[in-house]
Amino acid sequence: MKLGLLHVGCGDKIGAMTGSSVRADDDLAPDGQQTIALVDDDRNILTTLSIALQAEGFATRVYSDGEAALSALLGNPPDLAVFDIKMPRMDGMELLRRLREQSDLPIIFLTSKDEEADEEAGLAMGADDYIAKPFSQRLLLARIRAILRRTGSPLETTNQRSEGEDIDTAILRRGRLQMDPARHQVTWDEKPVSLTVTEFLILEALASRPGVIKSRNQLMDAAYPDDVFVDDRTVDSHIKRLRRKFRATDPDFAAIDTLYGAGYSFSDG
Repeated sequence: MKLGLLHVGCGDKIGAMTGSSVRADDDLAPDGQQTIALVDDDRNILTTLSIALQAEGFATRVYSDGEAALSALLGNPPDLAVFDIKMPRMDGMELLRRLREQSDLPIIFLTSKDEEADEEAGLAMGADDYIAKPFSQRLLLARIRAILRRTGSPLETTNQRSEGEDIDTAILRRGRLQMDPARHQVTWDEKPVSLTVTEFLILEALASRPGVIKSRNQLMDAAYPDDVFVDDRTVDSHIKRLRRKFRATDPDFAAIDTLYGAGYSFSDG
């Protein structure tokens, strides 16, 4: 079985187990092959996860610290990035903050076990998901696949449009809110609001039935449809992030209501 190529930033390149040469970070993956970027200062984790992902059909690019990864992730975005919080030079929180200033790249971050503060901070800053170490490769692969399925493929979107599908029929309008799932675009009072994939799906689940209370479990099912375990506080963190983003556009935003002990609802009034 050919395992493919591994990459590390900062000029520190790891050759593949096959002995193949390392391709440059700006090289494109073969058509139809999705690329996962891994950022971690632990060489063993980089190698192990790269091999596991390549065995599942993904292309991988890996970087040994956040500073090395930042320009590459912005200049040549992968389909998804996975990175550690604790790293030298630029830690994962700073990398996440700077990425979110310019990009909606789907992100899963890795935390130390029981580091609840890191988890909530990362989600509040716009990460799509987190996994606590130690973790199973199977769990990480399940989370990656779930997010990639929700993100969709630009090729698939283009094909749908070329076949004459009226994508405008999928636009969701609720009062001052407008959501376009095909383009992953959201506006409030005709002003754009940038959301991550997970935030988009949670808001879509709420806005699809205004006034109806959605439990945390229902929102988790909407955002994580593959029976992947997600802690309740993950949904709460995403809700906080949604409110913060909309209030940056409209300080009086109050369309997401909380019914303590029951869940959340959307009001389009």
